[in-house]
Amino acid sequence: MLTGDGAYIKKINRQYILNVIFENLKISRANLAKVTGLNKATVSVQVNDLLNDGLIYETTEEHNVVGRRPIMLSINESAAYFLGIDLDYHHILFNVTNLRGDTVKYEKFDLHTDVYDEIVDFAAKKIKRYEQEYSIAKYGLVHTYIAVHGTVSTDETIHFVPAYQWRDKDLKNDLIHRGVKHVFIENNANLSAYAEKVFQFNNSENLLNINLSSGIGAGIIINGELHRGFLGHAGEMGHMIIYPKGKPCRCGNEGCWERYASEPAFFEYVNRLVDHNIYSHSEVKKLIDANKDEIFLALHKWISDISIGINNIINLYNPEMIVLNSPLLKLYSNSLEEISNHLTSSVSHYRAIVISGLGAKSSVIGACALGIQKFLDLPKLSLAYTNNSDSA
Repeated sequence: MLTGDGAYIKKINRQYILNVIFENLKISRANLAKVTGLNKATVSVQVNDLLNDGLIYETTEEHNVVGRRPIMLSINESAAYFLGIDLDYHHILFNVTNLRGDTVKYEKFDLHTDVYDEIVDFAAKKIKRYEQEYSIAKYGLVHTYIAVHGTVSTDETIHFVPAYQWRDKDLKNDLIHRGVKHVFIENNANLSAYAEKVFQFNNSENLLNINLSSGIGAGIIINGELHRGFLGHAGEMGHMIIYPKGKPCRCGNEGCWERYASEPAFFEYVNRLVDHNIYSHSEVKKLIDANKDEIFLALHKWISDISIGINNIINLYNPEMIVLNSPLLKLYSNSLEEISNHLTSSVSHYRAIVISGLGAKSSVIGACALGIQKFLDLPKLSLAYTNNSDSA
């Protein structure tokens, strides 16, 4: 039997009420009591506390019937802000959301260096600029989460980033020493999976997000929780071997999945077939629109190799939802059908495979959402996705 003192019960009620307000966007005190099952006195005390804390606000609704106009409660979106950073190879993304999870600023910068200290200096300068910009809010810029394309240990140190060949870097403390506050480090695929759960598939308790980009990483949600593994390195599925004694990989093995199913692998395929090298998604789209045989040969081969890995993952984890985050797959309208046609095993079970609607922003908005959940001390979070930004 679960028991707790008054402070613990009050905390649980506060979390429940906040979640209901998030999910409904606007709700009256009376309906809040109905939805939560809490008595009106408890709801009134909790609402007053949240109003005093500046986390929610009241609005009076217009209506055309006799009687008092209903007073609605909403999350005070301008009370606090959250920064998500995606530290990718050759570029870095910055995304700021308000307390409701709406993006208020999105910026992308090219990186012209792979020197660790130079990149840390650049990131610290930008973070401090955002801290200053949003200092006018009641709680300011509360948390910054950085998405790293590599293995991040449970103590938030970076074990290995293949693209940069960084090993055993303490990015968190290096930023703190440069004057950055409230910063956290997480694997990018974990944050992408969290974003899919919070913004798109809130009712899915077993979800796998696979990022097919410069490498391959997976975020795993089991029973509603991020699965990080023993040291935090779970999800490095790009380095499972699908072709023994195959192509050498930067990890030290041969035949890794990402050497066959990542974006660079696709461009390797297609550039063996076309009469001039292509390097961009827009060039791929032009070839698809022109019905060039070469592009479809490359896509078929690439999707076949993607499917080998997905088949292995399904059999290992039996996920409900599989989310593929890949702009290339999104360009090709038959991609999901072809993947499904490869998954013919009678022992492979899942509910659906989809292509992410969050795209390149998934890890940064997941980072911001994790900041919101941490700030409000919520056991779970459900947000509505908006694509508002200063630049796309």
